[in-house]
Amino acid sequence: MDILMNIWTYFATNVLQQPAFMIGLIVAIGYILLKKPWYDILAGVIKAIVGYFILAVGSSGLVSNFRPILVGLKDRFNMDAMVIDPYFGQNAVTTGVEEVFGKGFGNAMILLLIAFIVNILLVRFSKYTKLRALFTTGHVQVQQSATAYWLILFACPFLAHSDLWLIVVMALILGAYWAVGANLTIKPCQELTDGAGFCLAHQQNFGIAINTWLAEKLFGSKKGKKVKKIDDIELPGFMSIFNENMVCTSILMLIFFGAILVILGRDYLIEQGFLKEGASMLFYVIQVCLHFAVYLAILQLGVRTFVTELTASFQGIADKLLPGSMPGVDCAVIFGFGSANAVPLGFLAGFLGQIIAIATLVILKSPVLVICGFVPVFFDNATIAVFANEKGGIKAALILPFISGLCQVFGSALIAGWVGMAAYGGYLGMWDWAVVWPVFTAILKFLGIIGIPVVVILLLLIPQLQYKFDKEGYFKMTEDYEAYKELKDKRENN
Repeated sequence: MDILMNIWTYFATNVLQQPAFMIGLIVAIGYILLKKPWYDILAGVIKAIVGYFILAVGSSGLVSNFRPILVGLKDRFNMDAMVIDPYFGQNAVTTGVEEVFGKGFGNAMILLLIAFIVNILLVRFSKYTKLRALFTTGHVQVQQSATAYWLILFACPFLAHSDLWLIVVMALILGAYWAVGANLTIKPCQELTDGAGFCLAHQQNFGIAINTWLAEKLFGSKKGKKVKKIDDIELPGFMSIFNENMVCTSILMLIFFGAILVILGRDYLIEQGFLKEGASMLFYVIQVCLHFAVYLAILQLGVRTFVTELTASFQGIADKLLPGSMPGVDCAVIFGFGSANAVPLGFLAGFLGQIIAIATLVILKSPVLVICGFVPVFFDNATIAVFANEKGGIKAALILPFISGLCQVFGSALIAGWVGMAAYGGYLGMWDWAVVWPVFTAILKFLGIIGIPVVVILLLLIPQLQYKFDKEGYFKMTEDYEAYKELKDKRENN
């Protein structure tokens, strides 16, 4: 048993928690099943891994580049608050779970393994479950396993008496959430990318599905009148420069975040080591803000590099092991599709929503105060904006991320304060975990042991309902997208 656990720990640490190598493994398995020559397999694996590393450089650069702004907002205004961020949330669980519940964090890794197996089984039996998405973003799975471990322990303290039942129950709920959540993004992703062959497996899967639906229903085309998308807007005169994504992103960042850096002040930035003594404040602000466009361009290059290999190779897995399935990947992948300008606009709209929500908490003297983390405010809201713009145009791309920002702060403050995570300085804070998981936690808490099957059944009902409303096109969407498009066009023209 110890040998098996050591093997699993090694695999989880070096492959499952390292998305680049996990993607490389999937590409290798897929191409092997497609009986590609060894040199094609090697080339595909290298391109997939290097592409993901490029994406990671862009993502981490975005986070680190804006650290002075987010840290400064907390320190400059003397706010003792929790940070809504996946890494702060994971650290909070690591620090507090043993103290609060008397349980070791190591169980969260076993939970990850069994939940992943549950996800695979649910997809393998898609004929019955109607689930088609495999959650492959290991670093996200680690963060979610940690937060789910705390929430379910809080809601179901009676499970703490048996580690076995605790892990099994958690794995059923979390594995079902992974499979169902990623499955919900298949239709939005396929329609946005014209059948690129992937879905998203991140922290806002329900958020993507709900906001895409709202964008279409509330802001979408009516009576043959097309919605005006971001790229459809022709700006007059000098404002036409905003049609260029790199220019638009750079100017918006200079206006909004340049102003915040100026408010923080030169002395504070020098004191914190962000700005060197004697360096120009003006050029520091310009550099920080323009680097946003740099890292975004790097991220998009990474997407283009590895997505082609992943989707081509996954056909082997879909044909031989998991028929009709799709890989669920990092939400940043979607930034290479749709309107590029939706990314900074969604980010800024979500940031404005978060700032207003945080100010409201301060005014109301909330016992739990929140500091926005870059990961939720950027990756949630930019992703939602890309899909919202596609279905509902620029209005949807601005309004829905703004509302999302409000939900992230208010929802996180509510759930983190209730379950006790706020005291340890952080909560995951992204859309699903600020909106959907508080509902799951309440059901489990107030229904007790009955709440466990209720949550699992509610999750597994979702794909059944999706299938019921589109029996003809549901599996065509993943197995033959061209046939699905013909079916969709036929329906729209009738």
